[in-house]
Amino acid sequence: MSITEKFDGVAVTTKANVYFDGKCISHAITLADGTRKSVGVILPATLTFNTGAPEIMEGVAGSCRVRLKGPNGEMGEWKTWGVGESFNVPGNSSFDIEVAGEPYHYVCHFG
Repeated sequence: MSITEKFDGVAVTTKANVYFDGKCISHAITLADGTRKSVGVILPATLTFNTGAPEIMEGVAGSCRVRLKGPNGEMGEWKTWGVGESFNVPGNSSFDIEVAGEPYHYVCHFG
C-alpha cells in the first residue's frame, strides 16, 4: 500500500485536537469534495479511543499495536501495524492502541 504523503487543496482546522494529556494530537482537514480526515501523531502510550463514524487508520510513520472491540463487546487480539498499513475500526465501537518507542503518525479516514 502506498503512503499518503500530502493532501492538496484542503482546508485545515488550525487549532489542534489534543487528547489524553497531549499523548495524541491531530488536526482536522476537509478536502475540496467535503471529505473529512484528520492527521495526527500518538506519542508512546497505551490509549483507548471510542468511534462514532467508521474509521480507517493509515500509518505514515512509526508503528503501533491495536486491538479492536469485537461485535459482542470483547477485545480482540493485539495486532501490529506499521508504515503503509491501515486498519479499519467500525462505527460506534472502540479500540486500544499502544505506541512504544517512536511516535506513530497517522491519517484517519472517516466514514
